[in-house]
Amino acid sequence: MATTTGYNWKYSSLGGAVRIAVESGEDIAHLGELDQKLWTVLSCPTTGLEFNRRFLEILDSDNDGKIRINEVIAASNWITSILKNSDRLLDDQPEIGIDEINSDNPEGAALAEAAKKMLESLSKDKSSFCAADVQEYIAGIDQKCAAVKEAAIRKETLNAPYAEKSEDAAAAFQAIRGKVDDFFVRCNLVQFDADCNGVLDVSVDSIAAISGENLSGCADKIAAQPIARPSEKLELPLLQGINPSWKAAFDSFRSLVLDEEFPGAASITEEQWKSVSAKIDSYTSRKAEIEAASAEVLDGSLAEERAFIAPLEKFVLLTAHLYTFLNNYVSLKDFYRKIHPAIFQSGVLFIDQRACELCVKVSDMSKHAEMANLSGMFLIYCDCVSKVKGETIKIVAVMTEGNINRIRVGTNAIYYDRDGLDWDATVTKIVENPISIRQAMWSPYRRFFNWCESQINKFASNKESKSFDNLTATATDSSAKVTSGEAKAADDSKKQTFDIAKFCGIFAAIGMALGYIGSFLVSALTGFMKLSWWQMPLSILAIMLLISGPSMIIAYLKLRKRNLGPVLNANGWAINSTAIVNTKFGASLTKTAHYPKLNIYDPYALKKVPAWKKWFWGILIAVVALFAVLFFTGSLDCIFSGCKLGN
Repeated sequence: MATTTGYNWKYSSLGGAVRIAVESGEDIAHLGELDQKLWTVLSCPTTGLEFNRRFLEILDSDNDGKIRINEVIAASNWITSILKNSDRLLDDQPEIGIDEINSDNPEGAALAEAAKKMLESLSKDKSSFCAADVQEYIAGIDQKCAAVKEAAIRKETLNAPYAEKSEDAAAAFQAIRGKVDDFFVRCNLVQFDADCNGVLDVSVDSIAAISGENLSGCADKIAAQPIARPSEKLELPLLQGINPSWKAAFDSFRSLVLDEEFPGAASITEEQWKSVSAKIDSYTSRKAEIEAASAEVLDGSLAEERAFIAPLEKFVLLTAHLYTFLNNYVSLKDFYRKIHPAIFQSGVLFIDQRACELCVKVSDMSKHAEMANLSGMFLIYCDCVSKVKGETIKIVAVMTEGNINRIRVGTNAIYYDRDGLDWDATVTKIVENPISIRQAMWSPYRRFFNWCESQINKFASNKESKSFDNLTATATDSSAKVTSGEAKAADDSKKQTFDIAKFCGIFAAIGMALGYIGSFLVSALTGFMKLSWWQMPLSILAIMLLISGPSMIIAYLKLRKRNLGPVLNANGWAINSTAIVNTKFGASLTKTAHYPKLNIYDPYALKKVPAWKKWFWGILIAVVALFAVLFFTGSLDCIFSGCKLGN
């Protein structure tokens, strides 16, 4: 226990850093005395968090989209002055007794009376209340608001042009109004100058550009075309000739309005369209005026109820959620203790037999990746689509365990949000950093083999391309190659001479390269064979360390400094302390799949090679290799020379 600014604060070690431990209501009441340099977070956004939305809005008292230290202190001071026992903030019981409110405080006394009035209005005979009661009361106020508006509209004279279908008619009209107005403007231009028809009509080039695609997925491009083909007649067809992307919306409007206004008509003129527009505009504008007038009446009639329910809502939300918020703000206790997911953890990404529990929502991926790269962590950015919600979100998942061989841009995965809803996830960007020292050890070899694979693929692709080009060139120029025999022979002779010289040079270069490589290997093996038996494995280990050592050292240094701070900073947080994710803690953030060892018969599995065969072939290859080394290094000369002398 230590003393800071007169109050005895308690400390804890979280994530490799010493942090303030908020463990009592008294700690919360004294947050205003805590040196700002000791706060883990200086500010955080109100969006992108997995937390009660209304609580965050109340905490953000200046409505600037950020929650700052002064706002947290103000809320803490207010709630601890209202509660008799501020330790109640650490209790997760939803019901709050009216007798727990400090009635000696004028605001507390007003809240107690408001709570009694609320329970009486809800016909609930009890001496405690909770957030659900407040929400039920607010829902009642909303119902009163709707009733007042409806009564005001009924009281006013409102000429509904299409009776009970007027609202649907107005909505259908607004859906197509812009396209129909555009159509008649095009018709007027064609009437003004017929030469304009080509550029004002449906663009053939635009349709041709998408004709090779699946047109069912090109609705937006088709919808950009006119709703119908313009002409000098200034008439809009009603029964046929409507743009397929607009047909459903147009048919809805036609059945609600045009069939009543112009029954049996096959088309309408611009004057008829304007008359319908004026009628619907008159209806909607009058309705808006009545609703505005009713809103003024409503604000006056329900002002008293609104006045007392707001602080009561603030009271129950702060009581229920403030302590949890402080565990994610004053310190990162929820993140490191893992009792509850931190408020910035949005869900879990399942990919490549792993579950990444550290996922954060991202608003701007390019800006986020630039800052988050400083975290030293392996980051996977994904676009996630929910067919249930019809929404798309972007997330970044932190990979802290396993290898990365099968993870590529374009890899599909599944993301589960905090509500358990699954989203289709696709990897869109990867920020590579070490995951473990073991993975870093094999990283140079993996990169080398990937490079070899890419070179082989590139070589094969080039050869295939040249072969195809030669084949097509031969087929195309076959008629032009019917020339005199002498000219052809001369050309063939020149070509053959050129090809022979070329390939001789190539083979010479290959031979030299193989010679150098062979000399190097022989020299290396000669030196290797001169070593003692116990020096041989040490030399192999030294070579591996020479290759993998730099990667392992870099990985070790980076793994010690992996920091969550840049990931949150890139999302609008102001992190005031390091948030280290070391190897031990990181391993708990990514769960890998583990299967038990089972003896299961699989008729389609490849047959395993018996152990004795593996040993036999291994020893045989080693003996042959050893003999070859000894032979080519001259180590067997003494044996062969001895045989000759004996003869």
